Amino acid sequence: MSAKFLRETKDGTLLLVYVQPKAKKNEIDGIDEWRGRLKVKITAPPVEGKANKELVKFLSKLLKAEIELVRGETSREKDLLVRGLNPKDIKERLKL
Repeated sequence: MSAKFLRETKDGTLLLVYVQPKAKKNEIDGIDEWRGRLKVKITAPPVEGKANKELVKFLSKLLKAEIELVRGETSREKDLLVRGLNPKDIKERLKL
C-alpha cells in the first residue's frame, strides 16, 4: 500500500488527513486513495476549532507524539506535522 498521506520533512513527518466531523466516535477510517489522505472521523463539530483540537488530541494519543496542525484550519483536508516519528513508525502505530 502506498503511503501518499505521509511525507518526510526536516521537522518531522507531514501527515495528510481528511476529516469527517460530527462522527459517532473518533476513529481512523482507512485511506482515501482519491485524495491521497488518511480518513479520520472525529466526534467534535467543526465549530470554533473544536474538530481541529479533537483531531490533534486523538492522533497525539494514538501516535504518542507531538502533533501540530500546519495547514487546513477551515478545510476538511488538513496537514499535520508529527514530530519525532518517521513514516514507518506512523504506519506501524496506526496499524496500516
